[in-house]
Amino acid sequence: MSSEVTHRTVETNGIRMHLAGAGAGPLVVLCHGCPELWYSWRHQLPALAEAGFHAVAPDMRGYGRTDRPEAIDQYTLFHLVGDMVGLLDVLEAENAVIVGNDWGASVAWHAALMRPDRFRGVIGLSVPFRLRGQVRPTAVMPQTEDAVFYQLYYQTPGVAEAEFEHDVRRFIRGNLYSISGDMPATVPALYIAGDRDPVVSFPGMDRLIPNLADFVHSCAPRSCCPAVATGPSRSAQRRSTLQ
Repeated sequence: MSSEVTHRTVETNGIRMHLAGAGAGPLVVLCHGCPELWYSWRHQLPALAEAGFHAVAPDMRGYGRTDRPEAIDQYTLFHLVGDMVGLLDVLEAENAVIVGNDWGASVAWHAALMRPDRFRGVIGLSVPFRLRGQVRPTAVMPQTEDAVFYQLYYQTPGVAEAEFEHDVRRFIRGNLYSISGDMPATVPALYIAGDRDPVVSFPGMDRLIPNLADFVHSCAPRSCCPAVATGPSRSAQRRSTLQ
């Protein structure tokens, strides 16, 4: 079966969804994050096809060539999971493995939680599964006079849009580059954390700290990033494999 990526538009859960796909076999659904499109999976689609899977990557609700309902209440996890269930129906797939990165990971985790009859396996990238908390997420997001967490910035309709739409191409390119890990710090840099600092126990920090040398090119491996001296971390090895 050809590993060439093809495109189509399907009807699912009341919206028109753009879908990229490749291969034939057991279905694998790939959910992107923000601000991304199906294109984030352009390398994985043919790789999965060559491995014997039918891999599909939609533009998620509100992104790219997929419909973007205006009402805010049309973007709940129930709607997003419903989109994925409807996608399986359109593709006449009894079940699938669902994969998600960033915001797509939240969709993937909840799809598996809500519909284990349709999603037989789940893979989360970057964002782990978290139970619902006791307070509204926005109530604990950081906000100061000088900076505001991006999700809070998105809360008031029209504010973020006005900035983004001034130069969409520049915003998207700059945003993706700034969070890609390819934008190095060009000035002397130092990272300090105490052994009782709760930040160092956050999930993934055991891999993030050794990878600082990839970000700060002037970082001397043995002086500020001791773990780097022993070789690339597991996450760095995985990244090089996928590139």
